[in-house]
Amino acid sequence: MQPLNFPSYNFRVKNSENRTLIFDDVRKKFVVLTPEEWVRQHVVQYLLREKKYPLSHINVEKQIKMNGLVKRYDIVVFNPNGELHVLVECKAPDVSISQQTFDQIAQYNIQLNASYLMVTNGISHFYCLTDTQAEKYEFMREIPDFSR
Repeated sequence: MQPLNFPSYNFRVKNSENRTLIFDDVRKKFVVLTPEEWVRQHVVQYLLREKKYPLSHINVEKQIKMNGLVKRYDIVVFNPNGELHVLVECKAPDVSISQQTFDQIAQYNIQLNASYLMVTNGISHFYCLTDTQAEKYEFMREIPDFSR
């Protein structure tokens, strides 16, 4: 897999039935290693190691219903009080981050109401503070570290 714009992390990787699998610490199982999963696993490690979010506050690839359709978010991080703190949208490294990507995460956030958004393809990272009342977001240098 291609190097990404994250610190270097050690991952548990194995081959099974002609597929490469990577261990997901959140789901506690091996998952198929796709380019998007490569980015997702880097973000999980970034949240755990750099931002110091507890593993128990992170959730990966869960379904939500929006307008009768079933969608999946990539990663969410909860506050200690259970409120949604960060919503992350991951794309494969060869997928450019566009207005459509921000529209997608903004749509998800209408339902989820996270305080912060992160959009990344592993190469470029964008961080936003959300204002759901005004339906806008403000770009930031990074998302905040974990705080109790």
